[in-house]
Amino acid sequence: MDAEIIRSRSNPLVKRLVRLRERRAREREQVMLVEGARELVRAIAAGRRLELLAYCPEAYSHEAQEIADRLLAAADTSRRLASEAFAKVSLRDRPDGLIGVVSASQPPLEALTWPADGLYLVMAGLEKPGNLGALLRSADAVGCDAVFVTGSGTDLGNPNVVRASMGSLFSRPVLALDDAALRAALAQRGVRLVATSPSADRDYWSAPLTGSLAVVVGPEDAGLDAAWLAAADEVVAIPMRGAADSLNVATSGALVLFEALRQRSQPQRQKG
Repeated sequence: MDAEIIRSRSNPLVKRLVRLRERRAREREQVMLVEGARELVRAIAAGRRLELLAYCPEAYSHEAQEIADRLLAAADTSRRLASEAFAKVSLRDRPDGLIGVVSASQPPLEALTWPADGLYLVMAGLEKPGNLGALLRSADAVGCDAVFVTGSGTDLGNPNVVRASMGSLFSRPVLALDDAALRAALAQRGVRLVATSPSADRDYWSAPLTGSLAVVVGPEDAGLDAAWLAAADEVVAIPMRGAADSLNVATSGALVLFEALRQRSQPQRQKG
């Protein structure tokens, strides 16, 4: 027998899911709102508890149809929504019929491993979901050992961050910390800091980006604050030859991260 279908856009469950778009509501319940088949699969693979799955078979994409049963089995609770009710809670122009409420958690700093050649990303004070999500994807792509975010305005649980990251938010350890505490933790573990600044004298590709290293990026409008720049072991610039005098922070961060990956991928030169 089919599950009871929620049709009303004013149903309490529908209202709760809409409410969870707001940061205050998510933090109060200690949950995240995750939409999309790929994103939900990655959340579960990362050990997140799927407390609720709202599903709408009429909206299933091919990918959603293939993994819906797996997600239904993993969910503590599942509820079927009619198309009109699902449209009310979805944030996407072309939803794939799956939205979940998952537990919000982050690993403790003490649980991280700190390899001698560890690569980390620090997003200091970034707030735009698109930039956060894009940088999370880049950090995942290069295999960062962890990602750190600072700033009270940074909202990692924003559903648009989850969407922009395409689930990469769950693929790497991501920790939100105070700026001073993070700098102290990185210094204690011998992690070199490489900061980006358009006023730097050294191009990013000429800087050594091997060993235990954290790439630090800041907001596009103000850039990194003085404390991060002062703590940096290296400050690098991305040369530009056109009329543009700045790059999107997600682009800047990706360039430095992939240069670090390139340097780390080079075969060791033979001695003698």
